[in-house]
Amino acid sequence: MKKGTPISAIMTKNVITLSTSDNLEKAEHLFRKHHIRHIPVVSGSKIIGMLSYTDLLRISFADAVYEDEDSVDSMVYNMFSIEQVMAKSLFSVSSDTYVKDVAEMLSKKEFHAIPVVDDGELKGIVTTTDMINFLLQQYED
Repeated sequence: MKKGTPISAIMTKNVITLSTSDNLEKAEHLFRKHHIRHIPVVSGSKIIGMLSYTDLLRISFADAVYEDEDSVDSMVYNMFSIEQVMAKSLFSVSSDTYVKDVAEMLSKKEFHAIPVVDDGELKGIVTTTDMINFLLQQYED
């Protein structure tokens, strides 16, 4: 295993982001289009929150028993803003944090994505999937 690998080596660098002026329908579209589960919410290059696909499911699940699920989601999404639904208490790491340290954080916390921030600016995102893929690469040699 590669010891001392920085998180910058495995993080997603071209991050899909949202702003607080976007709506939840746009967020759902981005989740589905890009097959992702976490989207940082930014103001300029500064991260101010994190929206997960699970966050959307939580607010729409109660009404999903109806036949016309898409229109129900639209109605529910229009009742909330991204700022109301996103996680605001964020934990972040810098790009030089070791993969091992981030893996330990993810294993002990209840979240599955961590923004990578240098000097207050969003540089990337690392997820549990990134960690699993990194681990699998160790066995390819």
